Amino acid sequence: MSSHREAPEIAKDPVADSTDLYAFVSPDAPDTVTIIANYIPLQSPAAGPNFFEFGDDVLYEIHIDNNGDGVAEISYQFRFNTINHIPDTFLYNVGPIESLTSKNWNRRQYYTMWKKERDGAITRLAESLRCPPCNIGPLSTPNYPELQALAVHSVGAGRKVFAGQRADAFFVDLGAIFDLADLRPIANLHATFGLPALAASKGVNSTAGVNVHSIAMQVPISEIAYRGHAPASPIAAHASIGIWTTASRQQARVLRSAGGDGVGSGPWVQVSRLGNPLVNEVLVPISKKDYWNASEPKDDKQFAAGAAHPELASLLNVLYPGAFPNLAAYTGARADLEAIFLTGIPAGVVSPNFSTFTGKVEADMLRLNLAIPPSTSPKPTGVVGGDVAGFPNGRRVADDVVTIELQALAGATIPLVDKTYSPDKAIADVSDGLTGAGLNLWPTFPYLGIPYSGYAVPAA
Repeated sequence: MSSHREAPEIAKDPVADSTDLYAFVSPDAPDTVTIIANYIPLQSPAAGPNFFEFGDDVLYEIHIDNNGDGVAEISYQFRFNTINHIPDTFLYNVGPIESLTSKNWNRRQYYTMWKKERDGAITRLAESLRCPPCNIGPLSTPNYPELQALAVHSVGAGRKVFAGQRADAFFVDLGAIFDLADLRPIANLHATFGLPALAASKGVNSTAGVNVHSIAMQVPISEIAYRGHAPASPIAAHASIGIWTTASRQQARVLRSAGGDGVGSGPWVQVSRLGNPLVNEVLVPISKKDYWNASEPKDDKQFAAGAAHPELASLLNVLYPGAFPNLAAYTGARADLEAIFLTGIPAGVVSPNFSTFTGKVEADMLRLNLAIPPSTSPKPTGVVGGDVAGFPNGRRVADDVVTIELQALAGATIPLVDKTYSPDKAIADVSDGLTGAGLNLWPTFPYLGIPYSGYAVPAA
């Protein structure tokens, strides 16, 4: 969770593992959209001497569908190149790294960015862009904010891009959730299978103090909107776009007998993708998770049963007996979840002026309404909490997607499509017990916080 180690095969290939996708109208530049694609989950900050980095043999992509058919009209592509500038040392750096061209910095990453359009046209937007180093410690990276600022690049036409290590902003109690859905705030209601009773308690953030690698870009709304026109109304046709990210590897890789990176050849094969958070973890059976990662959004009808009849909703009635009687009695298909994850929410369901609907094609994409401005008072529970600028209208870095989706699965959103349904009282306490308080964030692009240092151990 969100997409950290979400499928058996990609869990063995972290450098290609999409972990989180964020998309929102930029609060400090509201004529632009910020998209952040994270990879390489659960990085320990103290990872020397070989610190984390993007894969030179991976094609990273961010895809935009602006006409609702589950196929990308625009894809932004990123390829990385790593160079050892001091090849005779075993060290990542031999002194303080005080600039992105520091003679003390050995192993550096550069990248090229392309824009690919549906008609096949490809434009190289920039090349040899510099990544910042990982945040090592007070001697190796004494002024990390300056290094970070130097790694924010303008790439023409009002675009910004950044690629490098950041603090992971996703918060979740992995230890409890995957211990048979033990939600600590209501652990006292858990069946526990005849084992000793559990006590209700606060959540424990399993991703506190870990880093990820982010590709963040900020682009004008007009560049990614349908036919290049920013929508004037939230309920206008094509006001919402669909976004997802992928990672691909070449079909064949030949290893050198003398060691080294090997040689890749053949077409690119998709090994990871991510649209909405938690979909592959919670709605796709384990036997199909890697297949889901290799498939395309336009073909997601084959996975629709996971949203229409979610396994976790049924398990709640077993694991928390008597706590969800209304949910247990509800036998209809979950049209609310199908809308949230697969089609977007039509106008009039939440309010007359709100929609994330992209069309009838069932496709897992993170949907963002380009005509809804940033909130002046953001709420971590997003649309469920009355803040229409938050998830599932895009996803901001502080949105509490775990609580939102757990409550939706438990029936909180059924009344949106079935006015006769009354949510169970226990829903108010359905959460992993975390709120995102104290998140390590940055106030401006790229918004995710400075990565945790391997020297400075974060406070528990």
